[in-house]
Amino acid sequence: MSLTDTAPRQEATNDAGAAAPQTAGPQTAARPETTDATGPLKDLLVLDLSRILSGPFATMTLADLGAEVIKIEQPGQGDDTRQWGPPFQGDEAAYFLAVNRNKRSLAVDLKSPEGLEVVRELARRADIVVENFRPGTAARLGLGYEELSKDNPGLVYASISGYGQTGPDALRPGYDAIAQARSGIMSVTGETDGPPVRVGVSSADLVAGMWATIGVLAALHEKQRTGQGQWVDISLLDGSVSWLTYVSSGYFASGEVPRRYGSAHPTIAPYQAFATADGFVMVAVGNDGLWRRFAQELGDAALAADPRYASNPSRVAHREELIPAIEAIMRTRTTEDWVRALDEAGVPVGPIQTVDQALVDPQVLARGMVAELDHPTAGPMKVVGCPVRLTRTPASVRTAPPVLGQDTDQVLASLGLDTDRIQALHSSGAVQ
Repeated sequence: MSLTDTAPRQEATNDAGAAAPQTAGPQTAARPETTDATGPLKDLLVLDLSRILSGPFATMTLADLGAEVIKIEQPGQGDDTRQWGPPFQGDEAAYFLAVNRNKRSLAVDLKSPEGLEVVRELARRADIVVENFRPGTAARLGLGYEELSKDNPGLVYASISGYGQTGPDALRPGYDAIAQARSGIMSVTGETDGPPVRVGVSSADLVAGMWATIGVLAALHEKQRTGQGQWVDISLLDGSVSWLTYVSSGYFASGEVPRRYGSAHPTIAPYQAFATADGFVMVAVGNDGLWRRFAQELGDAALAADPRYASNPSRVAHREELIPAIEAIMRTRTTEDWVRALDEAGVPVGPIQTVDQALVDPQVLARGMVAELDHPTAGPMKVVGCPVRLTRTPASVRTAPPVLGQDTDQVLASLGLDTDRIQALHSSGAVQ
């Protein structure tokens, strides 16, 4: 249940029943009241004990879908990614800004008994807890699933780690690049004659965050039937292995170890990037009918009539002869020319855009995938929007990522702490 359902954000009641005024702790920044969420999760409270990328990505998704997310951060430091720059916008690292919108920041020292009790009280009220400590760390702090679920049996508790809560490597630290390497993803990424390549974004972290979100939603659904929460165990390695899909299926079927194909597809041809006169395009010829249209647009009658290329299995078998012939033709026209011509012919094609080009793509903008926010210290900023489209309860990008401790006093007041108690917590260093 959201804290806003139990106590107003602007005003809380102290033990004597009087309204408790809020105090401004160190480094808190003025911020407009959170806009009411419209998403399907707007009645849920999420306690976010995570940092870096996988956990914050999951909790940001829950926040975009309406949940109230309270991010726990270490006083004086905060989430590690607050220092991961350049680039910075104002004093804020762009990395941190990427995955922490729609959240409130409570800066509290988990090594302080007083601070730890504040977090435990939040956990008693929370619907969801998300953490990505190394296995065992949360339990040692008294914030593990077994500890918190005793006071809150309906708690849905998600743990994201490098290797999961079980298995011989459970206690090893988790890193995105290592998960990509061990999962097999890197072995099939890169040019055919080049070394294995890490995916250009932190795919292991992001897929783990996505699976955590899916797991949380599944556990919430089951809770509707039983009233009981459960522990959602997600690992970076598991998530990346799950992405092998048809690559692993092909290995199981054939026994052949998959290899790298660059931008090409192992079982479809031509299905890859081609250099043009001034850039690159991606062409996806997924069936024989599309091949005939593509071959006609290439303008090479001999290529179109060659029986070696009449079917997809044959084209795959003869890709070493086919692809160089196509490459030579593709270089004779510009990217814009090819995109226009192949679009008109009904052949799937798209320009390979740089990030700056992708973020002003008319389709991307029309879908609301770039949103603007006003940050309390960094000023106007842009973020990538939420891709989930719901017709009745839409996701929303409401508030900028918080500065460290921005909402500490507000959250403490919502727990019923009076002014003197809040100030004492500041004075002791338990909160910021």
